[in-house]
Amino acid sequence: MAAQVFPTKGNLIAMKRSLGLAVLGYDLLDRKRNILIRELMSLVDKAGELKDSVEDAYKEAYAALMQANIQHGVITPYAECVPVEDGLKIRSRGVMGVELPTASLDAKPLGVNYGFMNTSAALDRAYLAFNKVKELTVTLAEVESSIYRLSVAIRKTQRRANALQNIIIPDTRAKVKYISDSLEEKEREEFSRLKVIKAVKLRKGSARENKED
Repeated sequence: MAAQVFPTKGNLIAMKRSLGLAVLGYDLLDRKRNILIRELMSLVDKAGELKDSVEDAYKEAYAALMQANIQHGVITPYAECVPVEDGLKIRSRGVMGVELPTASLDAKPLGVNYGFMNTSAALDRAYLAFNKVKELTVTLAEVESSIYRLSVAIRKTQRRANALQNIIIPDTRAKVKYISDSLEEKEREEFSRLKVIKAVKLRKGSARENKED
C-alpha cells in the first residue's frame, strides 16, 4: 500500500501529520478505554452487592406477603389502595463521552392507604418490605443499565484502538518510510549526478588550460 503514495515532500509532510494524529488518537482511545474499564469494574462490584441485597429483600417481602395472605386471605383489595409509583426520574451523567443513566425516586413519606379496622401489622410489614424492594430495584436497574452501556462503549473503543494500532498506524509508518527512502534515493542520485557534472566540467576546464599552454 505504501508504494501507491507518490514520493514527494508534500506527501511526506502530510503522512507524518497523519501518523502523528493516528498515534495521538490511539493514546486518547487507550486512555478512554482504561477509564471506562475502571468505571465498569466499580459498577460490577456494586451490582454484585445490590443483587444480594435485592435477593434478600425479595425473600423478606414474599415471606411478609405470605403471612399477610395467611391472616387476611387474598390482599389484592388492599394492594389496589396503594397509589401507582410516579416519582421515578431518569437523568444521565457523562463518562468519557458515554451517557450513563441515573435513576432516582422522589422521597415521599410512606402513607397508609388502607383502613386499620380489618388489617394487621403483617400487611404493614409486607407493604414496607415491597417498598424497600422497589427502591433497591431502581438502583440495581441504574447500575445494570450503566454496565451494559459501558460494555458497548468499551467494545467500540477497543475496535477503534485496534484498527489504529494494527492497521492505520503501521500502514502510515510504512508510507512515511517509503516516501523518505524514495526521497533519500533521489537525493543520492542527484548528488551523484552533480558530482559527475562537476567532474566533467573540471576535466573540460583542465583540457582548455592545457591547450592554451
